[in-house]
Amino acid sequence: MSGAVAAIDLGATSGRVMLGFVGHDELSIRPVARFANTPVRIADGLHWNILELYRNVVAGLGAAVREEPGLRSIGVDSWAVDYALMRGGRMLGTPYHYRDERSAAGVEAVHALVGPQELYAANGLQHLPFNTVFQLATDELDLADTMLLIPDLLNFWLTGNTAAERTNASTTGLLGAETREWDDELIARLGMPRAILPGLVDAGTTIGGLLPSVAAEVGRNLSVTTVGSHDTASAVVAIPSSRDDTAYISCGTWGLVGVELEHPVISEAGRAANFTNEGGVDGRVRYLHNVMGLWLLSESVRSWERGREVIDLPGLLAQAAAVTTPVAVFDADDPRFLAPGDMPARIAGYCLEYDLPVPASRAEFVRSIIESLADAFARAVVAAAELSGRQVSIVHIVGGGSQNELLCQLTADRLGRPVLAGPVEATAIGNVLVQARAQGLVTGSLESLRTLVARAFSPRPYSPRPRASA
Repeated sequence: MSGAVAAIDLGATSGRVMLGFVGHDELSIRPVARFANTPVRIADGLHWNILELYRNVVAGLGAAVREEPGLRSIGVDSWAVDYALMRGGRMLGTPYHYRDERSAAGVEAVHALVGPQELYAANGLQHLPFNTVFQLATDELDLADTMLLIPDLLNFWLTGNTAAERTNASTTGLLGAETREWDDELIARLGMPRAILPGLVDAGTTIGGLLPSVAAEVGRNLSVTTVGSHDTASAVVAIPSSRDDTAYISCGTWGLVGVELEHPVISEAGRAANFTNEGGVDGRVRYLHNVMGLWLLSESVRSWERGREVIDLPGLLAQAAAVTTPVAVFDADDPRFLAPGDMPARIAGYCLEYDLPVPASRAEFVRSIIESLADAFARAVVAAAELSGRQVSIVHIVGGGSQNELLCQLTADRLGRPVLAGPVEATAIGNVLVQARAQGLVTGSLESLRTLVARAFSPRPYSPRPRASA
């Protein structure tokens, strides 16, 4: 038996609605809608244009139904940590963007009550200044009766039902690292209202059918199923390998570098290295480190295009690959690179501060970015192996970054290990597979799902060049 499901996949810069066709020996996807995800800055800060995103989602679902009338279900994934506060089913304000500056005050407020070491021991979460727990500390929570993370918000607008899917909830900092339940003691110590947090559900749970008004707009009623609603959780489902000596890099706006484990690793060494224990599908643990990712490149391109010049990115990458002079390798995780703005100027400033050669051309800037990302990825893979005790013999790069040949090759070079690149649409594929399993179109463990991915999407190999290995 085979059938079709629709993945709503919302990234930090774009969204898409994908049709997935799945059966025992079948797995394919195709896009039916793509749209930009452009934040909006108003007087009080940087916000997501969530209503426009939702409008595009519903329009994309309508297109999916027209192309595939037998569609079985819908699943939503998105970026993590951001949320909407609700009261009586109404949104109290437009969700803030995680790159907004407000969360700095939240870090101080939380750490005044629970210190960094104690917080990590409770939630196992790496320190990122925009983690949900820090954002919530800056909000007027007494006005709300519910807090919904972005995928849960869309599920509510689609079905009228509230729930918190566990993989994304694990990024809030309010789940126990061991229990994967809301940590009532921690929440009470932080003075946050426990009642605003919805009940937790696992990936593969049926939330409900579409509201009548939504079904009328889409063209028919459909079942909404939770998936790994943190986009990285879905992407890791689609790693095309069932080997246990594998590390992964899910590379897009962010680069998520780590290994999949059965149990969290809560150690002072892990905290110092800023490694996180996030929830995965089927109770797995995504033990990983966040690297700034291709945000460095895309924000540089946006900076150059502000002069109304159109940048040929493929051509620029080809020029960067041809650069033979040494370029600066900078710390891709430096906090100065987090906020939107003139990225090339910030990179140049870093180079001046640390006595590194300042790139002299755009091609050198791009080469410097790619070299720095490859270095950060390689260091994170080595750290993941050492901290977890897991042997890593091979690394899979999935997501948009798997198309960047220079990045894949340089990562293999620096690691001295083979890199396998692809699939590009790993997040949508993982989303589709979890839905398909819930619908009975496929069965089995994550390993069996990954075997299906490997058959359908052959990754591209990159072997390390011995003279370049580091």
